[in-house]
Amino acid sequence: MQQLLSDINRCEVCKKYLPLGPRPVVSGHPKAKIVIIGQAPGTKVHASGIPWDDASGKQLRKWLDITNELFYDKTKIAIVPMGFCYPGKGKSGDLPPRPECAPLWHQQLFDHMPALELILLIGQYAQKYYLKEDAKKTLTATVKTYYEYFPQFFPLPHPSPRNRFWLTKNPWFDHDIVPVLREKIKEILSV
Repeated sequence: MQQLLSDINRCEVCKKYLPLGPRPVVSGHPKAKIVIIGQAPGTKVHASGIPWDDASGKQLRKWLDITNELFYDKTKIAIVPMGFCYPGKGKSGDLPPRPECAPLWHQQLFDHMPALELILLIGQYAQKYYLKEDAKKTLTATVKTYYEYFPQFFPLPHPSPRNRFWLTKNPWFDHDIVPVLREKIKEILSV
């Protein structure tokens, strides 16, 4: 696993497309039981090198009901985004994750995580990539039918502050889904 992570950290496959240059932000461990697959690091995470080190991460940890220490315990939770490096700015936020990372690195990482029990699919990019034709027509419909993807996957919306409108429009997520998510996380991690 250490050699693989070292190879990933030296990756320059899409260097010419990255406005801030390559800085892969990914973590994993053979004992990890949960993998979090989000989109790609933003500028703050690119600068710190710490995954989910922003407002989105704070909200995600709140949904999961876990401490920073547990969230960053690589022996329990791996963080493997769809794109490992900051992809740049778009018209309405960051650009989509670079398409090279997931097919190049994800399966290799998962092959080194035999204890893996659950993959959290955060946002449409992760859901479309992993659920393929089983994903519903909308992220809302996919998240609402999360139980169809057990025991391997748990689809979630993105916890970004930019997603406030979605969360306000879909109060069932906080009332119905978050408690199930927390129970599942607690069960797997024995928190």
